[in-house]
Amino acid sequence: MSRTLEDLIAKYPELAVCRTDIERAYETARSSFERGGKMLLAGNGGSAADCEHVVGELMKGFMSPRRLGEAERERFAVWGEEGAYIADRLQGALPAISLVSQSALATAYINDVAADMVFAQQVHGYGRPEDTLVVFSTSGNSVNVVRAVQVAKSLGLATIAFTGRGGGKLASLCDIAIRVPYERTPDIQERHLPIYHALCIMLEEAFFP
Repeated sequence: MSRTLEDLIAKYPELAVCRTDIERAYETARSSFERGGKMLLAGNGGSAADCEHVVGELMKGFMSPRRLGEAERERFAVWGEEGAYIADRLQGALPAISLVSQSALATAYINDVAADMVFAQQVHGYGRPEDTLVVFSTSGNSVNVVRAVQVAKSLGLATIAFTGRGGGKLASLCDIAIRVPYERTPDIQERHLPIYHALCIMLEEAFFP
């Protein structure tokens, strides 16, 4: 078990019951990125904010600066001094898209088609078999999230859910369900954050040692 995961369990011992699923989520996401895939994320309310948060940790340096290697820097040499400036300020990224960010598309789809399909349509458009869909739902029953997972499964994406104790529909629908042992929404969301922080750190260590 990685030091990061050990630290997580030491700080939040109640999450020991989630250890195996956290390890499986890490392996699944790592495999996806190794195959050139990306991570799609969906959730509502506070869980929507969690989606944005994860993207922020994956798409730029989190615990390390992720400086470009020499081969990558050479691509920008054509721009001279400006190329050096660009290369100095770019960072390695793990591609991730928060499906809650597409406000024009989302509001149009909710208004014109069906509110429960707002994430599913984006999975249909963005998703490829090498990708992973990560969803957050404290109840595990958010209909628009369930629809997204159904589409992802049909397209061959890996699926990971962050839920509360019961897991709801997502517990049996997703490949992996990280069910934190709490019932109240704030208690659940407060534990989701350190888990996805740990996952982001572990992924960063794997790809940007």
